[in-house]
Amino acid sequence: MDSANNGGKVLNMKSPLYDWHVSAQAKLADFGGWDMPIEYPKGISESLPGGVLAEHAAVRERVGIFDVSHLGKISVKGAAAKDFVNSMVTNDLNKINPGSAQYNLLCDANGGVIDDLIVYEFSPDDLFLIPNAANCAQVARVLIDNAPSHIEVKNLHDHYGVLAVQGPATTHVMTALGLTIDLDYMAFTQVTIPGHESWGDVIICRTGYTGEFGYELLPAWEAALPLWELLVEKISEIDGRVCGLGSRDTLRTEMGYPLHGHELSLDISPLQAAAGWAVSLTKDSFEGKAALVAEKEAGVARISRALLCSDRGIPRAGMSVLNSAGEAVGEVTSGTFSPTLKTGIALALVKPEYKVGAELTVDVRGRSSMATIVKLPFVESHVR
Repeated sequence: MDSANNGGKVLNMKSPLYDWHVSAQAKLADFGGWDMPIEYPKGISESLPGGVLAEHAAVRERVGIFDVSHLGKISVKGAAAKDFVNSMVTNDLNKINPGSAQYNLLCDANGGVIDDLIVYEFSPDDLFLIPNAANCAQVARVLIDNAPSHIEVKNLHDHYGVLAVQGPATTHVMTALGLTIDLDYMAFTQVTIPGHESWGDVIICRTGYTGEFGYELLPAWEAALPLWELLVEKISEIDGRVCGLGSRDTLRTEMGYPLHGHELSLDISPLQAAAGWAVSLTKDSFEGKAALVAEKEAGVARISRALLCSDRGIPRAGMSVLNSAGEAVGEVTSGTFSPTLKTGIALALVKPEYKVGAELTVDVRGRSSMATIVKLPFVESHVR
């Protein structure tokens, strides 16, 4: 589902909002096999500035909306579907109940991460998964290959849109839609938008990827555009912004949230990614458990740390991390300029003996940039 093939030519998938993004002159780029907006040249009003910095600031200070319809959607249904999925993923689904969601990882036998995903529980017999765009088809295949005959796994990648509303003014936007919602973090519900019942049910979950208070809305694919246009109307009343995946990346990096292919991969285990909190080694079994138990007992050879630069250097993925003797001790997995802190920040895999407070350097194109290991998040989280 990540891409289609037409006569040997790979064609990127398109969001249900693709034409809207084109009309807004968004900068589009490939993201997990999908043509997605990276940034917009201007705000909703011609007089408002656009770009990553303005979009980032809007989310931290007011509200921003994102089209993240490229994210995967997978349905798992059948008697004891929850038990089956729990036998595959690292976290313990028995810790949640219907109406709740949980962050999870799907590993291979070696403990490598096939993908990180959110699991929604409608009932013990009805689960809904949100994997990453590029990995949706693979996650679905793994589940299908392992599912008992009575469990039905469906790849619904292009059946739902995903619209994120993030920022301190999120509640104002939801109220403007005619919705009164009071959900705990990682809880979800289904609603219809008042006056727009023909759009059908919309799944709304208190989740996000920015570190700010917010919701993710999952309308039916054909309802995504009219709901987006309504959201644009409502946020324009309070100086909100439409936001691209460029600001989504700077926002998530300030939180230290992992991105698959950077902080997590088949070569980077959850323990190395400092995501052990999402791994329940007390469960009877799950894919990759034996490998992760062995890795924990032996001690990880590298671990993800947060680096805060003290000069003008901007770290980027793939750059070497060095100790005071000039020896390579790690590598940057994600790096950017922090619009909030006005300095360079990074997530890096380094040798585990380097802990919070350690002084290191990043080789920024041949120039040494001073950096200190700090505790995450880089900026205060407001998700709760």
